[in-house]
Amino acid sequence: MGLVLLCSNQTSQRFSRYFALSAGLISFGVTWPIAMRFDLQSQLFQFQEFFHWILPYRINYHLGVDGFSVPLILLTSFMTLLVIFSTQKSDIKNLPHYHAAFLIMSGLMIGVFCALDAILYYIFWEAMLIPMFLIIGIWGGPNRIYATIKFFLYTVLGSLLMLVAFIYLYLNTGSFSIFDFYQLPIALPAQILIFLSFFMAFAVKIPMWPVHTWLPDAHVEAPTAGSVILAAIMLKLGGYSFLRFAMPIAPDATWLLKPIIIALSLIAIVYIALIALVQKDMKKLIAYSSISHMGFVTLGIFMLSPLAVEGGYMQMISHGFISAALFFCVGIIYDQTHTRQIDQYGGVINSMPFFAAFAVFFAMANSGLPGTSGFVGEFMVIMGAMKEGFWIAFIAALTLLFGAAYSLWMVKRVFYGTPLNKTMESLKDIDSIQWLTLGSLAILILVVGLFPSIITDFTNVTVDSFIHLMNRSKLPIL
Repeated sequence: MGLVLLCSNQTSQRFSRYFALSAGLISFGVTWPIAMRFDLQSQLFQFQEFFHWILPYRINYHLGVDGFSVPLILLTSFMTLLVIFSTQKSDIKNLPHYHAAFLIMSGLMIGVFCALDAILYYIFWEAMLIPMFLIIGIWGGPNRIYATIKFFLYTVLGSLLMLVAFIYLYLNTGSFSIFDFYQLPIALPAQILIFLSFFMAFAVKIPMWPVHTWLPDAHVEAPTAGSVILAAIMLKLGGYSFLRFAMPIAPDATWLLKPIIIALSLIAIVYIALIALVQKDMKKLIAYSSISHMGFVTLGIFMLSPLAVEGGYMQMISHGFISAALFFCVGIIYDQTHTRQIDQYGGVINSMPFFAAFAVFFAMANSGLPGTSGFVGEFMVIMGAMKEGFWIAFIAALTLLFGAAYSLWMVKRVFYGTPLNKTMESLKDIDSIQWLTLGSLAILILVVGLFPSIITDFTNVTVDSFIHLMNRSKLPIL
């Protein structure tokens, strides 16, 4: 990181690309032994690190991973490496600072997935906003200041309520350990307030309807790499945190409020998909598509059945690959045309056949094409919803129809037909770096779609442990 930041002049910037890529490779390489040595049959947190940090308040540096953590850690390190690799030939001002922001943010997000102390988690959670704030605010589009302020205010205000919940739990346990939080008997009114405090922080991050309006603005103004990390990783922090904090700490409140969360998720799935259908900007269309697909995540995990929870988690991983790929595609074509308006395109396949093949494949995966990762998570959630009620499953399944509608509409308008102008005719197809970037994502989407056990092997035991936590009451015995 330090080597990247020291590369400030024009000559050194060339070396900063290598330093940043090396740092990304090292980070990705370090996460692999965690996955390889992870005991798939253990319900315990593994590879724990612990030492006392702030003794008077029993705040500890406590890290560990389980089946919910490991796939997301791998996804984070891989996407960070891919983002840095994709910018190796890009002309970006203050490139060392740009790369450093992504590397710092990657470390902080991985910290969120590992933290087992509430204050340590909160520090990681809040600190990761700063690099993204700078990425959008410095390297973003014309309205970047508005987008960054809106992004920051939405996320920070929700997080303050989460801190209040942590302090309440500390006052009742004398500890910030999440294990102590899990064991604390809490009266139902207090559980509801705690759950709602967490809900405001995590629902904004996902984002759920109706607190989703910051995301399209952030995506439109963010640079391509910022949109990739925002969609692929940062949105997943909300779903992960529901599983780690809000639900097991307040299980009775979760069961009580479950119908409301399911209703909000269904609204997001259907209503936001309809909004995506009328978008004229490609980035906005993909942004609204992300909100709709993340509705599947909350729907799955709040069904509170093993199949649905596992499907919701699978949807998080799948969406990480597919949304990143779609934003990469928009960035590649925007760099040549300097427009994202769908009506300005047409016939791109004639001048960029390889690029078009990748983009069409990713659009199909986004609409839930069988054989891709996009199908697996949605299918598992729909099957889990069927046990809850036919109409819930029916409404959720509408996303397959609407997803195909807006994906095919965009594909038809952008890639097929005759070129609208000379700009469309003079487009250059993807280079070697873009080939490797898009190709690696395409392979992962296919592999996870055909062999979902790559992910579910990590989550099976953890999901069973989570369901056990959710099925015991924490109401105090009178």
